[in-house]
Order: sequence, then structure tokens, then C-alpha cells
Amino acid sequence: MNKQLTFKAMHQEPELLFLPNAWDVISAMILEQSGFKAIGTTSWGIANALGYTDGEKIEFSELLSLVAKIVSAVNIPVTVDIESGYGLNNQSIAQNVLQLAKLGVAGINIEDSFKNAPGLVDTQHQCDVLTAIRQALDLEGYNDFFINARIDTYFQLSDPLNETISRATAYVNSGADGIFVPGLSHSDEIKQLVNTIDAPINLLSLPDLTDSNKLNELGVKRFSIGNGLSDAVTAFIEAQSHHMLTHKTTENLYTKDPIRTIFR
Repeated sequence: MNKQLTFKAMHQEPELLFLPNAWDVISAMILEQSGFKAIGTTSWGIANALGYTDGEKIEFSELLSLVAKIVSAVNIPVTVDIESGYGLNNQSIAQNVLQLAKLGVAGINIEDSFKNAPGLVDTQHQCDVLTAIRQALDLEGYNDFFINARIDTYFQLSDPLNETISRATAYVNSGADGIFVPGLSHSDEIKQLVNTIDAPINLLSLPDLTDSNKLNELGVKRFSIGNGLSDAVTAFIEAQSHHMLTHKTTENLYTKDPIRTIFR
């Protein structure tokens, strides 16, 4: 079974897919060694690691190069956060996704919010993007490549549920394999979305949404860490740096529990 088919099948298992997000080769390798079954990338974490802000500020070629290294370094499926697609039109976005598929990437996230302004793109426009991606993949034999359609309604709207369901339905009909709704955390709304949409539902770790076992009981099929881990690592480096400079010592680097020592 190839990695794309393996990854797609993970969304149909009884236990939800707990998906960590890497931002460089070493983080991907550590996550694999820890026992995770698949890895996603985090656009926020990658941008930070490369000295950019999030929002497609890096060239797609730079992202492609990093992803190639990650895919070569691990043996488990890798799915890539491509933000809005890194393209000026549907066909260029589809070709970007096709390049990732040819590297051995198992899937993507693609979002429906504007890159450089607040607001959501028109639903039909996003459907056309998804259709173009699906057609390009299928034409080249990548039928099992997983398209995860991210819906940013919970980041953009005050009353997002109905619009989320409407967009999710349209996106699935346009070729999406899964629906990703970052910001959604209320149990009743999660259950309504799970029961309404005929596709695996993916949620994002938040301060008030951390228990994957509870989400599994609600019928969620995928739970992503997002930039939470990369942010925690960055905070740890900042704290270590401050501690070394303030106390003029590197002693804490060699303690058995430097995190507890720094943050106590």
C-alpha cells in the first residue's frame, strides 16, 4: 500500500488520526520516532523557521525544497499546508499540488481565506480551485491524494455554523476528501458538522480543545496540532536564552528537566 492510500485510509479507522505538525527536517524525524503515524507541516512554523511571517511570503520553490527533504527523511505519510495554494490562478495552484504529489506527499490542506486581506473567498471560486486540483491529480494517477479543504469561517464570522456546513457540502462535492475547520470547539456544533457532512472532519488544537479522546467520541476523524508545538519550542528557546544571559551560565542546558527548571 503506497503512502497516499495509507494516509487516506487513516481517516476511516475507528480511532481518529492524531496529526502533529513539523516545520523542519529534525522536527519531522522526532515526531516519527515518537510514534506518530503521519505528519503534517505547519505553514506558520515553516515561515518562522525561515525568517518570514505567515501568509505565502516564501516562494513555492522554497517550500517544495523543504518538503522534499522532509519526505525523504521519514517513512510515514506527510501532508502539506499550502495555505491558499501559492498560485495566481486555478491551474497554477493545481500544478503546485501535482508537484507535491510527485514528491511522494500524501495530501494537502488548502484554505478559503484571502492571503493578504480579511475575509473569505467566494464559495464557487474555492469549489473551482478544488475541482482543478482534483482533476489534475486524477489525470496523473494520484486518485488517493488527500485534499483537506480548510474552512476559515470560525476565524472570520460571528455566527459561522450554517456557512461552514454550506461550504463543506460544496467543497466535498467539488473533490475535497476531508473538511478542516480550525477554530471550531463547541461540542454541539462539532457533532452537528460530523453528522451532516459526508467526509472526515479535521479540527485544530486550541487552548480549549486539547483532548483527542473526546473528539474521537464525537466522531472527529483527524486532530491537528497546527503551530502549537513549534510555538512551544520557540518559547522554550527564548526562555533558555534569557536564562543563560541573565545568570551567565549554561548549567540549565544539562539538567534532566530543563523545561521545568525554566518555567517554574
